[in-house]
Amino acid sequence: MNEDIRETFHSAEYDEYYASLDAKTKAKYDYVETIIKTQYVVNRKFVKNLEGTEFYEARISIGTNEHRTIVFAVDSVSFMESKQVLFLNSFLKKDTKQYKGEIETARQILNKYIQGGQEDDKA
Repeated sequence: MNEDIRETFHSAEYDEYYASLDAKTKAKYDYVETIIKTQYVVNRKFVKNLEGTEFYEARISIGTNEHRTIVFAVDSVSFMESKQVLFLNSFLKKDTKQYKGEIETARQILNKYIQGGQEDDKA
């Protein structure tokens, strides 16, 4: 088994979304999280920088459904160099216009963490 390179944390918003998923989708989410935790270089198929922001997106594809989770590299500007990653919010991608609202939601969640208003949930 691969040793963890990164530690992941979940926001309450992420956990709420994850809890609403079916078993097959949860298994795919878990697979992508394992890749994030155990691989230094993560393929863009799984994690991609959101241009013009400090965020990255974890990408989960199941059939024609495209789920996205906005993540933040806690201890580094670069995702690859980070040792801690915070999963902020997750959503089913409908179109690119949706990203602006989801990024704003991610910023609000991140601000709660920065201000210490919420406990980190280790994964």
